[in-house]
Amino acid sequence: MQSSTSEHLDVSVILPVFNEKEHLQAEIDRVRAGLDASNYSYEIVVVDDGSSDGSTELLREIAGIRLIVFPTNRGSGSARRAGTMAARGDVVVWTDVDMTYPNDQMAWLVDQLDGWDQVVGARTSEEGTVKFLRVPAKWAIRKLASYLTETAIPDLNSGFRAFRREVGQLYAHLLPTGFSCVTTITLAFLSNGHSVGYVPIEYNKRAGRSKFHWWADTRRYATQVIRMVLSFNPLKVFLPVGIWLLIAGIAKLAFDWVTRDFALAANTLLLFLGAFNVVSIGLLADLIVRLNSHAAAPRVIAPPTRPSEAATSASDTAAGAGEG
Repeated sequence: MQSSTSEHLDVSVILPVFNEKEHLQAEIDRVRAGLDASNYSYEIVVVDDGSSDGSTELLREIAGIRLIVFPTNRGSGSARRAGTMAARGDVVVWTDVDMTYPNDQMAWLVDQLDGWDQVVGARTSEEGTVKFLRVPAKWAIRKLASYLTETAIPDLNSGFRAFRREVGQLYAHLLPTGFSCVTTITLAFLSNGHSVGYVPIEYNKRAGRSKFHWWADTRRYATQVIRMVLSFNPLKVFLPVGIWLLIAGIAKLAFDWVTRDFALAANTLLLFLGAFNVVSIGLLADLIVRLNSHAAAPRVIAPPTRPSEAATSASDTAAGAGEG
């Protein structure tokens, strides 16, 4: 279905752009081809993040898109936040314009949202730069996030995802400026009781030059995972640390009693005080989070109704009323 100019839309596609002129038109065409073949009404919201390669000028010539232009580069997270807050569709789709994701399959991705608040395209391969460093780093961070959220996460930072706009906009203010925004939106949903599903997708080699800096961005990913969990479930971090300090204190106390004739060493006392302080801080942080929490209970929402389905439903209702 062609994109609509009406206020209500089924899907809003958010495309952050930073110096992607060479393949920008091809990606927008792929998005349109996939959604035009569906019954979804949609809009394409392109956020130019301070491009300097002529992408801005090219975008101004492309008809049928909503264009937001940043005068300077603010980061992928800032672009996605601006696009998400400007979205009018019931469902928001995030993706990239570097030819890596199957953007012609967006309608299929939205279909998978049935019963979920967010669905993520889990990549079946890693095609990024510095793979021998990225793969183990991403695995470690993903395992950390899975432990902290108590949820299996096949792909923590996939940029190809769809979510309910009404839910996503609740957490848009939490998005950092950089690449870790995709990690943040996943953890925000999981930590607040929203459902997140995963579907396998193919991931292709990037077109153009990557903006990912493996050391700086990996460090930000790890930091953001811990920050998000501290924001929503601080005991998950503080309690294990406190327990380990307590165990170490008990072990040191037993050692002191055996070797020092029941004398209490100063460092043993420090271990007990450290355990008490860490657990106390965790409990206080947890209380603050709960008092300020606006978390929603887990729920199942029907997918956006396609026009054909709406017509069928209306006719069925009318027929039922006639039979009554």
